Amino acid sequence: MLSRVADAVYWLNRYIERAENIARFVDVNLNMLLDLPTSLSSQWDPLVLTTGDLPFFQEHYGTATAENVIQFLTFDTSYPNSIISCLRAARENATSIREVISSEMWQQVNAFYTMVREAAKAPDQVETASFLAQVKQASHLFAGVMDSTMSHNEAWHFGQMGRLLERADKTSRILDVKYYLLLPSVEDVGTPIDELGWIALLKSASAYEMYRKRGSHRITPAGVAEFLILDAEFPRAIRFCLLQVEKSLYKITGTPLGSWHQPVERQLGRLRSQLDYLTIDEIIGQGMHEFLDHLQQQMNEVDTQIFQTFFTLEPVKAR
Repeated sequence: MLSRVADAVYWLNRYIERAENIARFVDVNLNMLLDLPTSLSSQWDPLVLTTGDLPFFQEHYGTATAENVIQFLTFDTSYPNSIISCLRAARENATSIREVISSEMWQQVNAFYTMVREAAKAPDQVETASFLAQVKQASHLFAGVMDSTMSHNEAWHFGQMGRLLERADKTSRILDVKYYLLLPSVEDVGTPIDELGWIALLKSASAYEMYRKRGSHRITPAGVAEFLILDAEFPRAIRFCLLQVEKSLYKITGTPLGSWHQPVERQLGRLRSQLDYLTIDEIIGQGMHEFLDHLQQQMNEVDTQIFQTFFTLEPVKAR
């Protein structure tokens, strides 16, 4: 298939997933603040830090208040990773491949973008929790529509890679936020305040019920981290996402599983196999933040290799 088409399907799904995960980022903080004492309610700086765009935020907003951070992450059209910017980019990609995606997918992208655009016209009238829930629901609807109305061919697999690589990255970031940055103080470790934070994190990843049903009755940092990083069955866990990305990659390349011909296959295979044999004790031993930071770098490298393998155009050499 054309590299232009593959690139557009890949990024269409990445942007839809990114919008959903930004909503989850804000949602986890809102849920935590509902249960924290008033004196501990100013914890919006970490959300800006994890975007990697702190200089941009400080230049345009200054102080990280709840109102500023929510506006920045949801309705700021000048910030390329806000929810509205992601949806605008997703719609542009969908427009460029109307002949490839189903009409139902196109309609859902349009409906999603319109919903966010209308909310952005009067942000002061938006009930934040309800809006974030709508964003997550609209993203789920798009994924469901794509799965049920688009042939599961090469284009679909490129979309899967985009969605799940984005999801794995954002799961690592939201876990990193809680593990190192959102805890009020060292003295609160193991207290009800700490446990409420971990419960909020699980709920933000729609993981609370599945964590409990797995038989994990106690909410512990190690237990939550293990579930969100190493579980091979929960669809928002990092290991699950990378397993599915690898399956789609090999469907596209036709390379037999267990071997590799392209650098991207080797890069992804090494990362996925690393998670297959890690334990949570080993992760905590090397430092959770350090592990997650390195993991994000590795996933960024996979994205770079995907781009170089499938989306770049080799220059025509003069004879």
